[in-house]
Amino acid sequence: MSAALDELLSILDLEPLEHNLYRGLSPQVGWQRVFGGQVIGQALVAANRTVEGRNAHSLHAYFLRAGDPAVPMIYEVDRIRDGRSFSTRRVVAIQHGHAIFSMAASFHREEAGLEHQMAMPDVPPPEDLPSEAELKAKLISKVPEPVKAYWQAERPIEIRPVDLSRYFSRDKQAPSQLVWIKATGDLGGDLALHQCVLAYATDFTLLDTALIAHGRFVFDPNLMLASLDHAIWFHEPFRADEWLLYAQDSPSSSAARAFCRGTLFTRQGRLVASTAQEGLVRERKPK
Repeated sequence: MSAALDELLSILDLEPLEHNLYRGLSPQVGWQRVFGGQVIGQALVAANRTVEGRNAHSLHAYFLRAGDPAVPMIYEVDRIRDGRSFSTRRVVAIQHGHAIFSMAASFHREEAGLEHQMAMPDVPPPEDLPSEAELKAKLISKVPEPVKAYWQAERPIEIRPVDLSRYFSRDKQAPSQLVWIKATGDLGGDLALHQCVLAYATDFTLLDTALIAHGRFVFDPNLMLASLDHAIWFHEPFRADEWLLYAQDSPSSSAARAFCRGTLFTRQGRLVASTAQEGLVRERKPK
């Protein structure tokens, strides 16, 4: 297991404070605000701690304020309902006396039903694509300093893009991308942990998809980007430490907001999760 994944699992292991109250920490990596995927993952951990015998099937989250990585976050869980088949939870993350994040999550007992799914895109397997180390060697000399620092840091999730062309060009292209993702070590057999790690990972590249239509990049100094909300639907059991294809597109961008969505497939072609996100994409005014 990589040191970065070990740190991720550590920050997902929330400290219980009181009934329905948990405390989470942030990695001290020098960022000015907390990574949105971290808050989603920690909030889902908090909700899971209050549910027995049921797995999450959906979550809907809103980012209310920027998180401060220098201080802990307090997660308060509201046990809204436990029915015969479903359990509903509301989680609020609090810092400096204010709510910074709110999430509703629903849990479902296992049961059989009608089945169908969309087809997985036809793409090369991850073994045929450059590894993250090879990508760094190709791109590191061509990116600005903030991007370089980000790429050089070890990460708990490995990402292998199917098409690298957008990283070498400012040309406007169709706002879609395909990337293989997986955790960089064994996560064990707890499905809830795999869901929390995937929830963390789905925030990495999703909003970036909208920028492809404009020939722009996440670290563009003339752009201000922030996640506004994030939704995930878990369709089937999966392992986040095995390769998953993350197919993403952005149907719309307007009024300084971009809408993006994604689907996640196992390498055998099973659709295991879907995502949707709206994010702030604001042009910075020149000083």
